[in-house]
Amino acid sequence: MIPLAESAPAAKGDSVARDSATGDFALGIGNSLGGRIWRMRPAEERAIRRLEQESGLDEISARLLAARDVAPADVALFLKPSLKASFPDPSSFADLDRAADIIAAALKDGRPCAVFADYDVDGGSAAAILIRYFRALGRRLELYVPDRIHEGYGPSPAAFAKLKARGIALVITVDCGAAAFEALAAADDMGLPIIVLDHHLMHGEIPKTAALVNPNRPDCQSGMGTLTAAGVAFVMCAALNRLGRKTGLFGDWPEPDILQWLDLAAMGTLCDVAPLRGFNRAIVAQGLKVLSRTQNPGLRRLSELANLAAPDKTWHATFALGPRLNAGGRIGAADLAARALSEDDPAEIGPLAIRLDQLNIERRAIEAEILDAALRLGEAQLAVAPDSAVIVVGAEGWHPGVVGIIAARLKEKFFRPAIAIGWGGPFGEKGKGSGRSIEGVNLGRAISQAARDGVLIAGGGHAMAAGLTIEPWRIDEFRGILSAALADEYRAAPNARTEMVDIVVRVEAADERLARFLNSLEPFGPANSEPVIALSRVRTVFSKRMGADGAHLRVTLEGESGGRLEAVAFRAADTPLGEALEMRGRPLHVIGRLSIDRWNGREKLKYELIDAALA
Repeated sequence: MIPLAESAPAAKGDSVARDSATGDFALGIGNSLGGRIWRMRPAEERAIRRLEQESGLDEISARLLAARDVAPADVALFLKPSLKASFPDPSSFADLDRAADIIAAALKDGRPCAVFADYDVDGGSAAAILIRYFRALGRRLELYVPDRIHEGYGPSPAAFAKLKARGIALVITVDCGAAAFEALAAADDMGLPIIVLDHHLMHGEIPKTAALVNPNRPDCQSGMGTLTAAGVAFVMCAALNRLGRKTGLFGDWPEPDILQWLDLAAMGTLCDVAPLRGFNRAIVAQGLKVLSRTQNPGLRRLSELANLAAPDKTWHATFALGPRLNAGGRIGAADLAARALSEDDPAEIGPLAIRLDQLNIERRAIEAEILDAALRLGEAQLAVAPDSAVIVVGAEGWHPGVVGIIAARLKEKFFRPAIAIGWGGPFGEKGKGSGRSIEGVNLGRAISQAARDGVLIAGGGHAMAAGLTIEPWRIDEFRGILSAALADEYRAAPNARTEMVDIVVRVEAADERLARFLNSLEPFGPANSEPVIALSRVRTVFSKRMGADGAHLRVTLEGESGGRLEAVAFRAADTPLGEALEMRGRPLHVIGRLSIDRWNGREKLKYELIDAALA
């Protein structure tokens, strides 16, 4: 149990407890140096007291868990996620038993099979899990990944015809296929059985397939709608093992140890930004342990290129390994990620990893060039229509493989949904766009409606992300229609400038004991964001610029009682935040993330400073 840290009083005498329960301003900050609003993350006082009494937690620990809706009965599993305790019954997924029967029969008979995968990390991870399962039983599963530019997303009649011509007798699609009605109908006509393993939202009719496993199909009773394709593929392998034990599927081969592929399931879950609760949380918590052992040859070589000795954090997957794997599908060969994750031959792995690393460097350069132009276009739009509910920008020559990243940057800059579109040259005359949204604004639904209304050639997605195809001359019209469609949701949505603060403490309380409890809340991600810790009334007593371009700041913060804490503020130099930090002695409130940093066997307290306000 962590002793209760001394809480600093909020502005104007308000208690931290009252702020936490109502979501009021943290420390009274309605406009920080970073232009943000600080609010306390809501936590019901009754829930906090129950966690203290029934779980023996101190107030701060109880507050952190209550804010994440963790009940006393769930504390142990939340702090120590267990696959055994959270693994769903495979039979609860519609069609999964049928899919297992078909795959097992194909494995036993040695029929030629192929996996048809999406080109992102989730698709590549799901494909690699299945390829490795087949290999563990001495069988080959051929890989097919459509070219992003020339074939587009998902299955097509032409792609299935190619596989049929190669003699493939069964196709398993992963991370795609649930809405590919035309392609699936064509496969049925040509006598090619298709098993779909997907997780994207489905509405209405279910397409004709040999089996369609999707926790988001309307009649699925699994309750696992937040699983990614990699998670679905992992459950599929568990079902095959269960069936194999009953039917003698394995023959002379040992039963495949699917736990060795948890790193792949974790990669897909993290890079597809799935909520980290329940089964997903267990997949990632246990998968990161497997990832840290770098037993997958492709992930090991990519970790070396990223200077990661033992990747065991969510950010290692999402910000170091994920972008490299995604680079193949964005601007290179679409199948590179799946091949890198499924290959074991060192002679193949080396060139694959180096190619992905090089493509990631190229991707960053392309992204930087486009982003500058996109930001200017976004600023121009808001100068004309400052209350617009969405930013929609596009230009000839923008690479369709990076428009999703550009949209995400625009959303972060302008605090509203954003869409970026590219076309022309080798990318074709049709505009290919990608959008990212903010909490409370369902972008995918609005884009799907625009497609149904004929404004778009095609479009759809989720609440927070969507893709589209459009005639470039209709972009202005589309922007107006979409802004009107999203206006009410945008006005009612939580302010996107808000930074949620978990607790407010004095510098002396931001110690290793608190940091170790915060580390126990990992893995962090959607539905379990990393706690933000506010420090009240501190002063900078030392500052130094870091990095090749001096963009980062290392500072020493001192509290009113003389306690000190080392902190780092990334990309803060020459910003209002950096200027305030470099002005030593000025009283500030700051917010950041506290953790124990482990490097080369040594541990050190780390405070990553993300914003500040004049005290």
